[in-house]
Amino acid sequence: MKALISVYDKTGVVAFARQLHQAGVHLVSTGGTHKALSEEGALPVQQVSDLTGFPEILEGRVKTLHPRIYGGILARRDKPEQLAELSQHALEPIDLVVVNLYPFEETIRRPQVALEDVLENIDIGGPAMVRAAAKNFPHVVVVVDPQDYSWVAEKVAKGGFTLEERRRLAWKAFQHTALYDTLIASYLRGAEEAFPQELTLAYRLRVSLRYGENPHQTAALYTQVPLPFGYGMPSAAQLGGRELSFNNLLDADAAWRVVNDFKEPTVAVIKHNNPCGLATDTDMAEAYRKAFAGDPISAYGGIVGFNRPVTAEAVEAIGATFYEVVVAPAYTPTALDALRKKRNLRLLQVTDRPRSQSPMEHREIAGGLLRQTADVLQEDSRQWKVVTQRQPTDQERDDLAFAWKAVKHVKSNAIVLVKDKAMMGMGAGQPNRVTSVRLAVEAAGERARGSLLASDAFFPFGDGVEEAGKAGITAIAQPGGSIRDQECIEAADRWGIAMLFTDVRHFRH
Repeated sequence: MKALISVYDKTGVVAFARQLHQAGVHLVSTGGTHKALSEEGALPVQQVSDLTGFPEILEGRVKTLHPRIYGGILARRDKPEQLAELSQHALEPIDLVVVNLYPFEETIRRPQVALEDVLENIDIGGPAMVRAAAKNFPHVVVVVDPQDYSWVAEKVAKGGFTLEERRRLAWKAFQHTALYDTLIASYLRGAEEAFPQELTLAYRLRVSLRYGENPHQTAALYTQVPLPFGYGMPSAAQLGGRELSFNNLLDADAAWRVVNDFKEPTVAVIKHNNPCGLATDTDMAEAYRKAFAGDPISAYGGIVGFNRPVTAEAVEAIGATFYEVVVAPAYTPTALDALRKKRNLRLLQVTDRPRSQSPMEHREIAGGLLRQTADVLQEDSRQWKVVTQRQPTDQERDDLAFAWKAVKHVKSNAIVLVKDKAMMGMGAGQPNRVTSVRLAVEAAGERARGSLLASDAFFPFGDGVEEAGKAGITAIAQPGGSIRDQECIEAADRWGIAMLFTDVRHFRH
């Protein structure tokens, strides 16, 4: 049996090669791998250049691209005519190919990396050998993952592999090169080509989850490769509590996105992917208290997000309220000690905020994928158009700006009521907008009077504005653009409401 070993990541390769040698395998290798095995491992290893009869050229760019390599890998052992061809040309079969690739992913992570360095780290011979071996998997074993070394060596020593074991190694190999090629294509494509004719996405398993949205569903968390700037839940460090669930991660992601939309110290309470409480304040404990007051009933069993370090005072404000997850950029030692006493409370630390540049978002539909740029538009509330007789006060403008940021994180049709940069009530996910207004008013109760309203899309009729007037709402921010805008303006004027058109919609389905 002959094995060709050529790896950039040499983790465990010497021990693996030693096991193969002890099982009677003839070892062939290249460059740095040959040095590691022959000098450090003190193993008898044949140089690829000795096998091919041709030296490595072009500074190592060409060393394995040779018929003696690919004939040995691709020959079908069940076809006598192909074996005869090998013999005719004095070629020998290669039965085991062990390859991992140049560090392209690590290279493009480096800040301001030169294009020349990137191109030099695009592996050519490695993927070619992997694909050749995987194509011929009924006869050739291919290994791309050091975690497979142990059991592969054991199978070699015991005499061989089942067809199913060979197939699994082959699909793993093709997936490995597919991810590698996806990274290269994505890098060369750049950000300007957002919607290419052909698209592949690269993800790597981070962790298997207990179950999905419901206990009868299986689930796992995958990390985008490469993870931009290390942001988001896949990069979060869990500092305490039980293992995370599918729903925990969805809601923690929603909390992190909401609070990081605000420059000021902000706290969000999330329930079923919607903020049921949201507030800003110079003091984090007070911001939490104001957010919790937005909907104390719905807060139970929710997720809390902070965009500043969690303090002992904030933990004291949380008190005995049951939450599933707290997510924050940091925790003071005292706060962390206190929160860890809640054994079921999952504590997440995310050190990087979501990237400021516009990322792409994806939603699966049956048989397809929807792709769009994320809703990260920078807006200036000073440019909004006042369309009513009454002008908003400066305080109302500030609160409307807060409300407008908040409403884009609520499921459509979305309505939020805000006062003093804190959410008073929210209506989400309703088939019609007037129902969302009524739900927000109901949630706010007496606090609706004197509050301000933001609507993620225009009012199609004046009835929603009428409901706002009855509840004592003093100002409204909405996109405008309905054929019944004038009807809505007249309703606002009847109630003495200041209304501003933003000319921007923030649907979130």
